[in-house]
Amino acid sequence: MYASTENDVVLWPLLVYGTIVLSLVVLILGLSHVLGQRAQGRATGQPYEGGIVSAGSARLRFSSQFYLVAMLFVIFDVETVFILSWAIAFRELGWYGYIGVVVFIALLLVVLVYEWRNGALDFGPDGKKILKAYKRLIKKPQAE
Repeated sequence: MYASTENDVVLWPLLVYGTIVLSLVVLILGLSHVLGQRAQGRATGQPYEGGIVSAGSARLRFSSQFYLVAMLFVIFDVETVFILSWAIAFRELGWYGYIGVVVFIALLLVVLVYEWRNGALDFGPDGKKILKAYKRLIKKPQAE
């Protein structure tokens, strides 16, 4: 019968703490409403864009290359987390962990080469086209 009293959880400190926090939130919000400024400038209702007055709609179409680069960033960011966690547990994992991370990095390199070959990293102008245009420009006789 005494075992049940040992497992009783005291919740009143948590309730007191929650009440104090909520009271402070209400107090701070109320004071900011009462004491806050009511100035209405000409750009008060517009979203703030670093001091630049916004023009046009925010509904823009982005190139699919943007999303490919963003996905590559996320993939390699997650890869960093896995490699760092492996490095922390390096001694405990031994050779099996080393072989596992080598296979993991090899797969990531294969994926990177695949993405590179498919053009996921080509988001600028083609260098070969620029060189051809430059050579044509140089070969043209300059009329003066």
